[in-house]
Amino acid sequence: MGTGVNPYLTSSVDNCRVIELERHRHVNGNLTVVEDHGAVPFKIRRTYYLYDIPGGEERGGHSHYALYQLVVAISGSFDVVLDDGVKQRTVTLNRPYQGLIITPGIWRVLNNFTSGAVCMVLASEHYDESDYTREYSDFLELTQSKR
Repeated sequence: MGTGVNPYLTSSVDNCRVIELERHRHVNGNLTVVEDHGAVPFKIRRTYYLYDIPGGEERGGHSHYALYQLVVAISGSFDVVLDDGVKQRTVTLNRPYQGLIITPGIWRVLNNFTSGAVCMVLASEHYDESDYTREYSDFLELTQSKR
């Protein structure tokens, strides 16, 4: 956290946005490039992906104090439900050349995965359990003065 600003009080789902990633179209297949300059507003320090998610299951269900993420549906589609403690917004990701930037202080739930969907996440920091808020009731408490 370091800056003294509580992201849970300043965060908004309106600050989370879908960006277009650099892509190159070729007759023999397409290529999408993701680098930590240009469209991605943070240095990429961790990459992971989710796959083989059973029908009806959800992922996420947490928020972060400091972490920025870029979420990409590299195969199939899924929804990302964003919540800032006041407002909710759902974004459907279904194109491998688009990514959703999620800012700190936003609760996120990923659901409605299609069969074979693969979700890639690029993160601004290495894994740090202390950066997570994992209980929704704790999240609501952190955002309480926004309401």
